[in-house]
Amino acid sequence: MKIAIIHDHLTCRAGGEQVALTFHRAFPEAPIYTMAYNADATFPEFKACDIRTSWLQRISKQESTVKKLFFPLGILAMRSLYLDEYDVVLISGTHCGKYVRVSPKTLVVSYCYTPFRLAWNPSSYSEYANASGAKKFVFEKVVNILRKIDWKYAQRTDFFLAMTQETKARIMEAYKPKNEITIINPPVNNLSNYTVSTKPKAYYLLVSRLEYYKKVDLAISVFNKLDTPLVVVGKGSKEVELKAMAEKSKIEFRQNLSNQELADLYSNCKAFVFPQYEDYGLTALEANAAGRPVIGFNKGGILDTQIPYTDKTQHATAMLFNEQTEDSLTNAIKEFEKVQEEFDSSFIRTHAESFSEEQFIKRIRDFIDIKKAL
Repeated sequence: MKIAIIHDHLTCRAGGEQVALTFHRAFPEAPIYTMAYNADATFPEFKACDIRTSWLQRISKQESTVKKLFFPLGILAMRSLYLDEYDVVLISGTHCGKYVRVSPKTLVVSYCYTPFRLAWNPSSYSEYANASGAKKFVFEKVVNILRKIDWKYAQRTDFFLAMTQETKARIMEAYKPKNEITIINPPVNNLSNYTVSTKPKAYYLLVSRLEYYKKVDLAISVFNKLDTPLVVVGKGSKEVELKAMAEKSKIEFRQNLSNQELADLYSNCKAFVFPQYEDYGLTALEANAAGRPVIGFNKGGILDTQIPYTDKTQHATAMLFNEQTEDSLTNAIKEFEKVQEEFDSSFIRTHAESFSEEQFIKRIRDFIDIKKAL
C-alpha cells in the first residue's frame, strides 16, 4: 500500500506540525507533500523526512508571506500537485491540503484540525474583526469565495478524522461529510522528554503562537495587574504588540527553545495558563506530561483532554474559568493559589500518558487498514 502524507505548510512549530511528524512515524516511507517548507522555522525532525513542496516554495517559505499568498497562489500551487500514484493520501491540516489532485481510486483521509478558519470563522482574525467600510466589503467577498472553494474540494475526502467532539461538530456543519467522522485525539509526542519536578518554581507558563485568537493579551493584562511572574513562549504576528503590553512587568518572553529547554519550563512552572478557545490544545497536555496543572478556558478541545477541579474532585488536571475576561481568569488563578496542593503531579502525569504517541499511531494505522479493505 503506497501512502502519501500532506501537511498545509511546514513553516512554524505548532500542534499540527507535531501531528504531521507522528504521521511520519506511523508511515516512515511516505513522502510529505506541502505548500512550503522552512527547515529553520519548524521542528528539526522534519529534516530526516522526504519533503516535497509546491512551486510556491520558490517564491517564499516564510510563514507570513505564505499566508498572504494563499489566495489565490497557494491554491493554485497545491492544485499543481498530482498524487495519482498513491493508494492512500493522509491529509494533516485545515485548508490547502485538500486541494491536491488524486486518482479516483485513491483513499483520501483528512485529519482536520478545524474547517479552514478564514472561510468558516473569519472573525477569529483581528484584521477581519476590526475591518469596516470598503475593507470589510472586500473581506466579505474573499471569504465567500474561499468558503465555496473550500467546501468544493472538501467533498473529495472519503473519511474525516477529528480531534475532539468540538471539531467533529464544526466539520459536520461546514462540510456535511458523506461518512461518519471518527475522533482520534492527538498525542503528546515523546512523553519521555517530560519529567515531573518535586519543587516547581514561582512562575506561570504560557506556550502559544502570538496571534489574535490565542488571547495571550488577556493573560498579559491579568498578570500585569497581579504582578506575578509569567513566561510566554512563542512567536507570531502580534509579538511586538504583546511585548509592549508586558513592558515593565514580571512577564518574560522566550522563543527558539530546544525540546529540552521547553520541557524544563513545563516541569518547573507553578501552572500552565491556557486562555484561548482552542480546537484541541496540545500544549495543555504537554504541561500535564510534566505533572503540571492547567488554568484554562472552559470551552473547546480542552474539555476532551482535562479533568476539571471541583470541591468534590478526588483527582483533577485543570482549574477552568468560564469567561474570557480579566475577572474570570484572575479569580481562577487566585482559586488555584488556594488549592494548588490538592493537585497530584503523579496523577496528572499518568493522565497524560493515556494520550501517548504509540496509541495514536496504532489507531491511525488500524483506521486506514480497515477503510482500505472495504
